[in-house]
Amino acid sequence: MPSAFQYIFYAMFFQDKIAQLSYPMVLQTMLTPSDMEELFSLINQPRDPESPNSGSQGSNRAVYSTQERKMRRMESNRESARRSRWRKKRHAENITNQVNRLRAENGELKNRLGLTMHHHLLLSLENESLISESMVLMAKLTDLIGILGTMLSQ
Repeated sequence: MPSAFQYIFYAMFFQDKIAQLSYPMVLQTMLTPSDMEELFSLINQPRDPESPNSGSQGSNRAVYSTQERKMRRMESNRESARRSRWRKKRHAENITNQVNRLRAENGELKNRLGLTMHHHLLLSLENESLISESMVLMAKLTDLIGILGTMLSQ
């Protein structure tokens, strides 16, 4: 996919085609319509006619190069900021998704813990009941052994 600079370069050499650029082209470059207008206005600025012997041609080229570098740097910074915002947005979405997933997992674990604690309570009550029943049966067995012993000794 061509970069914004390539579109600018093409626009410099095909100025008659600038009017044919459409909104989807703006979307492809990830530039807003106002960004595109600003860039095209910089490209289409009228240039001062210079005489070949004026000696100011070199200085205008240096200024244009500086302006061009500044424009490219600004565009590069915009793209970098756009990518940074996009990464930040994706990171925030990922963290939000992770928080939601962990909350759901936490709720599930709390439910499992509650069920496990309820099951533990039921088993503890059953265990106490069985221990009590065991003690009653041991007492009966002891009594029966005593009765049997007295019957055998007579």
